Amino acid sequence: MWLTVVRILHLILSLILIAVVLLQSGKAQGLSGAIAGGSETFFGKNKGRTIDAILEKWTSVVAIAFLVTSIVLFFLS
Repeated sequence: MWLTVVRILHLILSLILIAVVLLQSGKAQGLSGAIAGGSETFFGKNKGRTIDAILEKWTSVVAIAFLVTSIVLFFLS
């Protein structure tokens, strides 16, 4: 039972990680610029509150959770 729960959580985290990474803007203003549009001006010049800074923090959190579920899956199987 726990193995199934961790597998589902692992799958969800992998999809979230892919989405968060794709939303970040790169050198060519990736998908973040296309989706967010002018909302970047709402945040102003505060670098801690820009969309890219928020996505960067979420990438770290989701990547760590993904790593933890990978380790748990290794020990459960």
